[in-house]
Amino acid sequence: MVILSLVSCSVSLFSPPISLRLHFPLFSHVSFPASTFKPELRPLLVCCLQRRETAHIHRCNCLTCTIDGETQIESLFSLFRDIGFKEEETEMILAKNPDVKSTPLDKISARVASLQSLKLDGFALQGLIAKCPSLLTSEELDLVITFLVDELEGRLDPELVERILAASDTSFLLSFNQKVRLLIHHGIPKEKISYVLSKVYLNKLMYQKSVEDIERLISYLEPFGGIGIIARRPVILNSDLDTQLIPRVEFIRNLSGEDDFATGTVLRRLPAILSYSVDHMTSHVEFLKSFAGLTSEQVFKIVHVFPNVISTSKERKLRPRLEFLKDCGFDSPGMFKFLSKAPLFLALSEDNLSHKLGFLVKIGYKHRTRELAFAMGAVTRTSSDNMQRVIGLYLSYGLSLEDILAMSTKHPQVLQYSHTSLEEKLEYLIEYMGREVEELLAFPAFLGYKLDSRIKHRYEEKLKSRGENMSLNKLLTVSAERFSKTADNIEVICL
Repeated sequence: MVILSLVSCSVSLFSPPISLRLHFPLFSHVSFPASTFKPELRPLLVCCLQRRETAHIHRCNCLTCTIDGETQIESLFSLFRDIGFKEEETEMILAKNPDVKSTPLDKISARVASLQSLKLDGFALQGLIAKCPSLLTSEELDLVITFLVDELEGRLDPELVERILAASDTSFLLSFNQKVRLLIHHGIPKEKISYVLSKVYLNKLMYQKSVEDIERLISYLEPFGGIGIIARRPVILNSDLDTQLIPRVEFIRNLSGEDDFATGTVLRRLPAILSYSVDHMTSHVEFLKSFAGLTSEQVFKIVHVFPNVISTSKERKLRPRLEFLKDCGFDSPGMFKFLSKAPLFLALSEDNLSHKLGFLVKIGYKHRTRELAFAMGAVTRTSSDNMQRVIGLYLSYGLSLEDILAMSTKHPQVLQYSHTSLEEKLEYLIEYMGREVEELLAFPAFLGYKLDSRIKHRYEEKLKSRGENMSLNKLLTVSAERFSKTADNIEVICL
Protein backbone atom coordinates (compact mmCIF):
# COMPACT_ATOMS: atom_id res chain seq x y z
CA MET A 1 0.00 0.00 0.00
CA VAL A 2 1.40 3.31 -1.01
CA ILE A 3 1.24 6.16 1.54
CA LEU A 4 0.68 9.50 -0.14
CA SER A 5 1.93 12.79 1.23
CA LEU A 6 -0.56 15.57 0.37
CA VAL A 7 1.43 18.77 0.18
CA SER A 8 -0.71 21.09 -1.86
CA CYS A 9 -4.00 20.96 -3.69
CA SER A 10 -6.30 23.15 -5.66
CA VAL A 11 -10.05 22.78 -5.84
CA SER A 12 -13.02 24.81 -6.85
CA LEU A 13 -15.18 26.06 -4.01
CA PHE A 14 -18.29 25.33 -5.96
CA SER A 15 -17.56 21.97 -7.62
CA PRO A 16 -16.05 18.59 -6.71
CA PRO A 17 -12.32 18.29 -7.23
CA ILE A 18 -11.38 17.46 -10.85
CA SER A 19 -7.63 17.12 -10.52
CA LEU A 20 -5.18 17.08 -7.66
CA ARG A 21 -1.59 18.11 -7.60
CA LEU A 22 0.21 15.54 -5.45
CA HIS A 23 3.82 15.66 -4.42
CA PHE A 24 5.60 12.33 -4.15
CA PRO A 25 9.14 11.86 -3.19
CA LEU A 26 10.03 10.69 -6.69
CA PHE A 27 7.45 12.57 -8.75
CA SER A 28 7.05 16.28 -8.25
CA HIS A 29 4.55 18.51 -10.00
CA VAL A 30 2.59 15.57 -11.34
CA SER A 31 -1.15 16.01 -11.71
CA PHE A 32 -3.63 13.23 -11.48
CA PRO A 33 -7.30 13.38 -12.22
CA ALA A 34 -9.54 12.70 -9.23
CA SER A 35 -10.99 9.68 -10.97
CA THR A 36 -7.56 8.03 -10.66
CA PHE A 37 -8.20 7.44 -6.95
CA LYS A 38 -10.37 4.73 -5.64
CA PRO A 39 -13.89 5.81 -4.72
CA GLU A 40 -13.30 5.07 -1.03
CA LEU A 41 -10.40 7.61 -0.92
CA ARG A 42 -12.31 10.47 -2.50
CA PRO A 43 -14.19 11.57 0.69
CA LEU A 44 -10.90 11.64 2.56
CA LEU A 45 -9.31 13.83 -0.08
CA VAL A 46 -12.28 16.25 -0.13
CA CYS A 47 -12.17 16.44 3.69
CA CYS A 48 -8.48 17.32 3.52
CA LEU A 49 -9.17 20.01 0.99
CA GLN A 50 -11.98 21.52 3.03
CA ARG A 51 -9.89 21.49 6.22
CA ARG A 52 -7.02 23.22 4.45
CA GLU A 53 -9.32 25.89 2.97
CA THR A 54 -10.90 26.55 6.39
CA ALA A 55 -7.50 26.90 8.01
CA HIS A 56 -6.48 29.36 5.34
CA ILE A 57 -9.57 31.51 5.89
CA HIS A 58 -9.09 31.39 9.69
CA ARG A 59 -5.50 32.58 9.34
CA CYS A 60 -6.69 35.49 7.18
CA ASN A 61 -9.40 36.47 9.68
CA CYS A 62 -6.91 36.43 12.55
CA LEU A 63 -4.61 38.67 10.60
CA THR A 64 -7.46 41.14 9.92
CA CYS A 65 -8.51 41.16 13.60
CA THR A 66 -4.97 41.81 14.69
CA ILE A 67 -4.66 44.74 12.33
CA ASP A 68 -8.05 46.20 13.44
CA GLY A 69 -7.22 45.70 17.12
CA GLU A 70 -3.90 47.45 16.76
CA THR A 71 -5.60 50.35 14.97
CA GLN A 72 -8.24 50.60 17.74
CA ILE A 73 -5.58 50.64 20.45
CA GLU A 74 -3.53 53.26 18.63
CA SER A 75 -6.62 55.44 18.17
CA LEU A 76 -7.54 55.06 21.86
CA PHE A 77 -4.08 56.10 22.96
CA SER A 78 -4.34 59.11 20.64
CA LEU A 79 -7.76 60.04 22.05
CA PHE A 80 -6.61 59.72 25.63
CA ARG A 81 -3.48 61.69 24.81
CA ASP A 82 -5.67 64.56 23.59
CA ILE A 83 -7.59 64.47 26.87
CA GLY A 84 -4.33 64.75 28.79
CA PHE A 85 -3.46 61.20 29.82
CA LYS A 86 0.05 59.82 29.67
CA GLU A 87 0.66 56.44 28.03
CA GLU A 88 0.97 54.55 31.32
CA GLU A 89 -2.22 56.19 32.62
CA THR A 90 -4.08 55.09 29.50
CA GLU A 91 -2.81 51.54 30.01
CA MET A 92 -4.16 51.58 33.57
CA ILE A 93 -7.58 52.74 32.35
CA LEU A 94 -7.72 50.03 29.70
CA ALA A 95 -6.73 47.45 32.29
CA LYS A 96 -9.38 48.72 34.68
CA ASN A 97 -12.11 48.67 32.04
CA PRO A 98 -11.22 46.26 29.16
CA ASP A 99 -14.57 47.04 27.51
CA VAL A 100 -13.06 50.28 26.28
CA LYS A 101 -10.89 48.32 23.82
CA SER A 102 -13.87 46.55 22.27
CA THR A 103 -16.20 49.58 22.18
CA PRO A 104 -16.39 51.38 18.82
CA LEU A 105 -14.08 54.36 18.81
CA ASP A 106 -16.74 56.74 17.50
CA LYS A 107 -18.95 55.90 20.48
CA ILE A 108 -16.16 56.63 22.95
CA SER A 109 -15.33 59.87 21.14
CA ALA A 110 -19.00 60.91 21.27
CA ARG A 111 -19.15 60.15 25.01
CA VAL A 112 -16.05 62.28 25.64
CA ALA A 113 -17.55 65.12 23.58
CA SER A 114 -20.77 64.93 25.64
CA LEU A 115 -18.82 65.14 28.89
CA GLN A 116 -16.89 68.13 27.57
CA SER A 117 -20.16 69.85 26.64
CA LEU A 118 -21.07 69.62 30.35
CA LYS A 119 -18.05 71.85 31.06
CA LEU A 120 -15.96 68.91 32.19
CA ASP A 121 -12.51 69.50 30.84
CA GLY A 122 -8.86 69.35 31.80
CA PHE A 123 -8.15 67.88 35.21
CA ALA A 124 -11.86 67.47 35.99
CA LEU A 125 -12.44 65.24 32.97
CA GLN A 126 -9.22 63.31 33.53
CA GLY A 127 -10.04 62.69 37.17
CA LEU A 128 -13.55 61.52 36.40
CA ILE A 129 -12.46 59.08 33.69
CA ALA A 130 -9.58 57.78 35.79
CA LYS A 131 -11.92 57.17 38.72
CA CYS A 132 -14.80 55.78 36.67
CA PRO A 133 -13.59 54.52 33.27
CA SER A 134 -16.96 52.78 32.89
CA LEU A 135 -18.31 56.25 32.02
CA LEU A 136 -16.93 55.71 28.53
CA THR A 137 -18.83 52.48 27.90
CA SER A 138 -21.80 52.31 30.29
CA GLU A 139 -25.09 52.02 28.42
CA GLU A 140 -27.01 53.14 31.55
CA LEU A 141 -25.42 56.56 31.38
CA ASP A 142 -26.64 57.33 27.87
CA LEU A 143 -30.04 58.61 29.05
CA VAL A 144 -28.55 60.51 31.99
CA ILE A 145 -25.93 62.32 29.93
CA THR A 146 -28.48 63.08 27.21
CA PHE A 147 -30.78 64.49 29.90
CA LEU A 148 -28.02 66.67 31.33
CA VAL A 149 -26.99 67.96 27.91
CA ASP A 150 -30.35 68.37 26.17
CA GLU A 151 -33.10 68.89 28.76
CA LEU A 152 -31.07 70.71 31.41
CA GLU A 153 -29.08 72.45 28.67
CA GLY A 154 -25.81 71.90 30.49
CA ARG A 155 -26.89 74.21 33.35
CA LEU A 156 -25.43 72.11 36.16
CA ASP A 157 -22.17 73.20 37.72
CA PRO A 158 -19.24 70.99 36.65
CA GLU A 159 -18.57 70.02 40.28
CA LEU A 160 -22.15 68.80 40.61
CA VAL A 161 -21.91 66.83 37.36
CA GLU A 162 -18.80 65.13 38.73
CA ARG A 163 -20.65 64.16 41.91
CA ILE A 164 -23.53 62.73 39.92
CA LEU A 165 -21.50 60.76 37.38
CA ALA A 166 -18.94 59.50 39.90
CA ALA A 167 -21.55 57.39 41.66
CA SER A 168 -20.17 53.98 42.51
CA ASP A 169 -23.43 52.33 41.50
CA THR A 170 -24.77 53.71 38.24
CA SER A 171 -28.08 51.92 38.69
CA PHE A 172 -29.35 54.68 40.98
CA LEU A 173 -28.96 57.15 38.13
CA LEU A 174 -31.80 55.46 36.29
CA SER A 175 -34.27 57.37 38.49
CA PHE A 176 -32.26 60.60 38.42
CA ASN A 177 -34.04 61.97 35.35
CA GLN A 178 -37.48 61.25 36.81
CA LYS A 179 -36.75 62.98 40.10
CA VAL A 180 -35.29 66.08 38.52
CA ARG A 181 -38.18 66.30 36.06
CA LEU A 182 -40.57 66.07 39.01
CA LEU A 183 -38.94 69.04 40.72
CA ILE A 184 -39.04 71.08 37.51
CA HIS A 185 -42.67 70.08 36.90
CA HIS A 186 -43.66 71.38 40.35
CA GLY A 187 -42.03 74.75 39.75
CA ILE A 188 -38.26 74.66 40.34
CA PRO A 189 -36.85 76.78 37.48
CA LYS A 190 -34.17 75.09 35.38
CA GLU A 191 -31.76 77.87 36.25
CA LYS A 192 -32.14 77.00 39.96
CA ILE A 193 -31.99 73.22 39.65
CA SER A 194 -28.19 73.23 39.97
CA TYR A 195 -28.45 75.14 43.28
CA VAL A 196 -31.13 72.76 44.58
CA LEU A 197 -29.19 69.60 43.71
CA SER A 198 -25.94 71.02 45.11
CA LYS A 199 -27.56 71.53 48.52
CA VAL A 200 -29.11 68.09 48.97
CA TYR A 201 -27.40 64.86 49.95
CA LEU A 202 -27.38 63.27 46.51
CA ASN A 203 -26.81 59.72 47.72
CA LYS A 204 -29.69 59.97 50.14
CA LEU A 205 -31.98 61.59 47.61
CA MET A 206 -31.19 59.12 44.85
CA TYR A 207 -30.74 55.92 46.81
CA GLN A 208 -33.19 56.22 49.67
CA LYS A 209 -36.02 58.34 48.26
CA SER A 210 -38.30 57.12 45.55
CA VAL A 211 -40.13 59.35 43.11
CA GLU A 212 -43.30 58.67 45.11
CA ASP A 213 -41.60 59.81 48.35
CA ILE A 214 -40.62 63.12 46.78
CA GLU A 215 -44.09 63.58 45.33
CA ARG A 216 -45.68 63.04 48.76
CA LEU A 217 -43.32 65.51 50.41
CA ILE A 218 -44.05 68.24 47.88
CA SER A 219 -47.80 67.62 48.07
CA TYR A 220 -47.79 67.86 51.86
CA LEU A 221 -46.01 71.22 51.83
CA GLU A 222 -48.22 72.61 49.06
CA PRO A 223 -50.72 74.42 51.37
CA PHE A 224 -47.83 76.20 53.12
CA GLY A 225 -45.75 77.28 50.16
CA GLY A 226 -44.69 73.95 48.72
CA ILE A 227 -41.99 74.11 46.12
CA GLY A 228 -41.08 77.69 47.07
CA ILE A 229 -39.97 76.50 50.51
CA ILE A 230 -37.93 73.70 48.94
CA ALA A 231 -36.32 76.11 46.48
CA ARG A 232 -35.08 78.24 49.38
CA ARG A 233 -34.14 75.28 51.59
CA PRO A 234 -33.39 72.29 49.30
CA VAL A 235 -32.07 70.17 52.18
CA ILE A 236 -35.72 69.71 53.18
CA LEU A 237 -35.81 67.05 50.46
CA ASN A 238 -33.56 64.90 52.63
CA SER A 239 -35.99 64.98 55.56
CA ASP A 240 -38.28 62.09 56.32
CA LEU A 241 -41.86 63.20 55.76
CA ASP A 242 -43.57 61.10 58.42
CA THR A 243 -41.08 61.29 61.28
CA GLN A 244 -39.62 64.77 60.75
CA LEU A 245 -41.52 67.19 58.52
CA ILE A 246 -45.11 66.42 59.49
CA PRO A 247 -44.54 66.66 63.29
CA ARG A 248 -42.59 69.94 62.91
CA VAL A 249 -45.07 71.59 60.60
CA GLU A 250 -47.96 70.47 62.80
CA PHE A 251 -46.29 71.96 65.87
CA ILE A 252 -46.08 75.38 64.20
CA ARG A 253 -49.59 75.01 62.83
CA ASN A 254 -51.02 74.20 66.29
CA LEU A 255 -49.16 77.18 67.75
CA SER A 256 -50.77 79.39 65.08
CA GLY A 257 -54.24 78.19 65.99
CA GLU A 258 -54.37 75.96 62.90
CA ASP A 259 -53.94 78.92 60.58
CA ASP A 260 -52.43 77.44 57.41
CA PHE A 261 -51.70 80.83 55.86
CA ALA A 262 -49.87 82.11 58.94
CA THR A 263 -48.01 78.80 59.22
CA GLY A 264 -46.96 79.13 55.59
CA THR A 265 -45.72 82.68 56.26
CA VAL A 266 -43.42 81.39 59.00
CA LEU A 267 -42.12 78.58 56.78
CA ARG A 268 -41.53 80.90 53.84
CA ARG A 269 -39.72 83.45 55.98
CA LEU A 270 -37.50 80.85 57.59
CA PRO A 271 -37.57 77.43 55.87
CA ALA A 272 -34.65 76.45 58.12
CA ILE A 273 -37.09 76.31 61.04
CA LEU A 274 -37.99 72.84 59.76
CA SER A 275 -34.51 71.65 60.67
CA TYR A 276 -35.30 72.05 64.38
CA SER A 277 -36.86 69.18 66.28
CA VAL A 278 -40.24 69.43 67.97
CA ASP A 279 -38.48 69.17 71.36
CA HIS A 280 -36.28 72.16 70.50
CA MET A 281 -39.23 74.32 69.40
CA THR A 282 -41.29 73.27 72.42
CA SER A 283 -38.45 74.26 74.73
CA HIS A 284 -38.22 77.79 73.27
CA VAL A 285 -41.95 78.37 73.30
CA GLU A 286 -42.27 77.23 76.93
CA PHE A 287 -39.35 79.45 77.94
CA LEU A 288 -40.97 82.56 76.44
CA LYS A 289 -44.26 81.68 78.11
CA SER A 290 -42.76 81.07 81.55
CA PHE A 291 -39.95 83.65 81.72
CA ALA A 292 -41.64 86.52 79.86
CA GLY A 293 -45.20 85.65 80.86
CA LEU A 294 -46.40 85.45 77.26
CA THR A 295 -49.36 83.44 76.01
CA SER A 296 -49.13 80.87 73.21
CA GLU A 297 -50.89 83.32 70.91
CA GLN A 298 -48.41 86.08 71.75
CA VAL A 299 -45.45 83.75 71.25
CA PHE A 300 -46.72 82.81 67.80
CA LYS A 301 -47.17 86.47 66.83
CA ILE A 302 -43.51 87.05 67.68
CA VAL A 303 -42.52 83.90 65.78
CA HIS A 304 -44.70 85.03 62.88
CA VAL A 305 -42.80 88.34 62.66
CA PHE A 306 -39.39 86.89 63.52
CA PRO A 307 -39.14 83.09 63.13
CA ASN A 308 -35.43 83.21 64.05
CA VAL A 309 -36.46 83.48 67.70
CA ILE A 310 -36.71 79.68 67.56
CA SER A 311 -33.04 79.40 66.61
CA THR A 312 -31.81 81.90 69.19
CA SER A 313 -29.94 80.55 72.21
CA LYS A 314 -32.07 80.67 75.33
CA GLU A 315 -29.25 81.12 77.83
CA ARG A 316 -26.87 83.32 75.83
CA LYS A 317 -29.44 85.68 74.30
CA LEU A 318 -33.10 85.23 75.24
CA ARG A 319 -32.67 85.21 78.99
CA PRO A 320 -30.33 88.26 79.31
CA ARG A 321 -32.37 90.32 76.80
CA LEU A 322 -35.64 89.64 78.58
CA GLU A 323 -33.99 90.47 81.90
CA PHE A 324 -32.85 93.79 80.39
CA LEU A 325 -36.44 94.63 79.46
CA LYS A 326 -37.61 93.73 82.96
CA ASP A 327 -34.92 96.00 84.43
CA CYS A 328 -36.20 98.80 82.19
CA GLY A 329 -39.64 98.44 83.72
CA PHE A 330 -41.49 96.33 81.15
CA ASP A 331 -44.21 93.96 82.27
CA SER A 332 -45.44 91.02 80.15
CA PRO A 333 -47.80 93.11 77.93
CA GLY A 334 -45.04 95.70 77.53
CA MET A 335 -42.47 93.08 76.54
CA PHE A 336 -44.88 91.60 74.01
CA LYS A 337 -45.49 95.01 72.46
CA PHE A 338 -41.76 95.76 72.38
CA LEU A 339 -40.77 92.39 70.89
CA SER A 340 -43.52 92.57 68.27
CA LYS A 341 -41.94 95.78 66.94
CA ALA A 342 -38.27 94.99 67.57
CA PRO A 343 -37.87 91.20 67.67
CA LEU A 344 -34.35 91.46 66.24
CA PHE A 345 -33.33 92.73 69.69
CA LEU A 346 -33.44 89.09 70.84
CA ALA A 347 -31.00 87.81 68.22
CA LEU A 348 -28.28 90.45 67.78
CA SER A 349 -24.83 89.63 69.04
CA GLU A 350 -23.62 90.95 72.37
CA ASP A 351 -20.93 93.08 70.70
CA ASN A 352 -23.48 94.64 68.37
CA LEU A 353 -25.80 95.63 71.19
CA SER A 354 -23.01 96.81 73.49
CA HIS A 355 -21.67 99.23 70.86
CA LYS A 356 -25.12 100.69 70.25
CA LEU A 357 -25.83 100.90 73.96
CA GLY A 358 -22.59 102.87 74.35
CA PHE A 359 -23.69 105.43 71.70
CA LEU A 360 -27.10 105.83 73.33
CA VAL A 361 -25.58 106.44 76.76
CA LYS A 362 -23.14 108.92 75.20
CA ILE A 363 -25.94 111.11 73.79
CA GLY A 364 -27.70 111.13 77.16
CA TYR A 365 -29.91 108.05 77.67
CA LYS A 366 -30.09 106.77 81.24
CA HIS A 367 -29.64 103.16 82.25
CA ARG A 368 -32.68 101.02 83.12
CA THR A 369 -35.24 103.34 81.54
CA ARG A 370 -38.01 102.58 79.11
CA GLU A 371 -36.67 105.33 76.82
CA LEU A 372 -33.34 103.53 76.61
CA ALA A 373 -35.12 100.25 75.78
CA PHE A 374 -37.21 101.90 73.03
CA ALA A 375 -34.08 103.48 71.57
CA MET A 376 -32.33 100.08 71.64
CA GLY A 377 -35.30 98.57 69.84
CA ALA A 378 -35.16 101.30 67.18
CA VAL A 379 -31.48 100.84 66.36
CA THR A 380 -31.59 97.06 66.01
CA ARG A 381 -32.16 97.50 62.27
CA THR A 382 -29.05 99.57 61.64
CA SER A 383 -25.36 98.89 61.95
CA SER A 384 -23.11 100.35 64.63
CA ASP A 385 -21.08 102.06 61.91
CA ASN A 386 -24.15 103.74 60.36
CA MET A 387 -25.38 104.81 63.80
CA GLN A 388 -22.03 106.46 64.54
CA ARG A 389 -22.10 108.27 61.18
CA VAL A 390 -25.67 109.48 61.80
CA ILE A 391 -24.75 110.98 65.17
CA GLY A 392 -21.69 112.61 63.61
CA LEU A 393 -23.85 114.04 60.79
CA TYR A 394 -26.29 115.65 63.22
CA LEU A 395 -23.41 117.19 65.13
CA SER A 396 -21.88 118.55 61.90
CA TYR A 397 -25.14 120.43 61.14
CA GLY A 398 -25.04 122.19 64.50
CA LEU A 399 -27.23 119.96 66.63
CA SER A 400 -26.00 119.12 70.13
CA LEU A 401 -26.06 115.78 71.91
CA GLU A 402 -29.03 117.10 73.88
CA ASP A 403 -30.82 117.92 70.62
CA ILE A 404 -30.14 114.45 69.26
CA LEU A 405 -31.46 112.93 72.50
CA ALA A 406 -34.62 115.05 72.30
CA MET A 407 -35.23 114.08 68.66
CA SER A 408 -34.62 110.36 69.23
CA THR A 409 -36.79 110.34 72.35
CA LYS A 410 -39.61 111.84 70.32
CA HIS A 411 -38.92 109.77 67.20
CA PRO A 412 -36.44 106.91 67.92
CA GLN A 413 -36.09 106.02 64.22
CA VAL A 414 -33.92 109.11 63.59
CA LEU A 415 -30.94 107.04 64.74
CA GLN A 416 -31.54 104.17 62.31
CA TYR A 417 -31.94 105.97 58.98
CA SER A 418 -29.18 105.71 56.37
CA HIS A 419 -26.64 108.48 56.91
CA THR A 420 -26.48 109.06 53.11
CA SER A 421 -30.25 109.56 52.90
CA LEU A 422 -30.24 111.82 55.96
CA GLU A 423 -27.50 114.02 54.49
CA GLU A 424 -29.55 114.58 51.30
CA LYS A 425 -32.64 115.55 53.32
CA LEU A 426 -30.74 117.88 55.64
CA GLU A 427 -29.13 119.60 52.66
CA TYR A 428 -32.49 120.05 50.94
CA LEU A 429 -34.10 121.34 54.15
CA ILE A 430 -31.47 124.03 54.64
CA GLU A 431 -30.25 124.88 51.14
CA TYR A 432 -33.46 124.65 49.07
CA MET A 433 -36.28 125.07 51.58
CA GLY A 434 -34.43 127.74 53.53
CA ARG A 435 -35.41 126.26 56.89
CA GLU A 436 -33.46 126.06 60.11
CA VAL A 437 -32.15 122.73 61.33
CA GLU A 438 -33.75 123.42 64.73
CA GLU A 439 -37.17 122.84 63.15
CA LEU A 440 -36.32 119.15 63.31
CA LEU A 441 -36.59 119.30 67.11
CA ALA A 442 -40.31 119.97 66.75
CA PHE A 443 -40.86 117.51 63.91
CA PRO A 444 -38.03 114.93 63.68
CA ALA A 445 -40.31 112.59 61.69
CA PHE A 446 -39.51 114.85 58.69
CA LEU A 447 -36.36 112.75 58.27
CA GLY A 448 -38.41 109.61 57.70
CA TYR A 449 -40.27 110.82 54.60
CA LYS A 450 -39.03 110.08 51.10
CA LEU A 451 -37.15 112.99 49.63
CA ASP A 452 -38.35 112.98 46.01
CA SER A 453 -41.89 111.62 46.16
CA ARG A 454 -42.97 113.38 49.37
CA ILE A 455 -40.75 116.23 50.55
CA LYS A 456 -39.74 117.75 47.19
CA HIS A 457 -43.12 117.14 45.58
CA ARG A 458 -45.14 118.83 48.31
CA TYR A 459 -42.73 121.70 48.81
CA GLU A 460 -42.69 122.52 45.09
CA GLU A 461 -46.49 122.34 44.96
CA LYS A 462 -46.70 124.77 47.89
CA LEU A 463 -44.28 127.13 46.17
CA LYS A 464 -46.68 127.38 43.23
CA SER A 465 -49.52 128.38 45.60
CA ARG A 466 -47.28 130.65 47.73
CA GLY A 467 -47.62 128.48 50.77
CA GLU A 468 -43.93 128.00 51.41
CA ASN A 469 -44.20 129.13 55.06
CA MET A 470 -46.33 126.14 56.09
CA SER A 471 -44.83 124.13 58.96
CA LEU A 472 -42.99 120.93 58.20
CA ASN A 473 -45.58 118.98 60.14
CA LYS A 474 -48.54 120.30 58.12
CA LEU A 475 -46.62 120.13 54.88
CA LEU A 476 -45.96 116.40 55.18
CA THR A 477 -48.56 114.83 57.43
CA VAL A 478 -51.88 115.90 55.87
CA SER A 479 -53.48 113.41 53.52
CA ALA A 480 -52.94 113.74 49.80
CA GLU A 481 -56.61 114.73 49.32
CA ARG A 482 -56.52 117.47 51.98
CA PHE A 483 -53.16 118.64 50.70
CA SER A 484 -54.56 119.08 47.17
CA LYS A 485 -57.63 120.97 48.46
CA THR A 486 -55.50 123.25 50.65
CA ALA A 487 -53.15 124.02 47.77
CA ASP A 488 -56.10 124.83 45.48
CA ASN A 489 -57.72 127.12 48.09
CA ILE A 490 -54.50 129.03 48.71
CA GLU A 491 -54.03 129.50 44.96
CA VAL A 492 -57.59 130.88 44.56
CA ILE A 493 -57.14 133.33 47.46
CA CYS A 494 -53.87 134.56 46.01
CA LEU A 495 -55.54 135.16 42.63
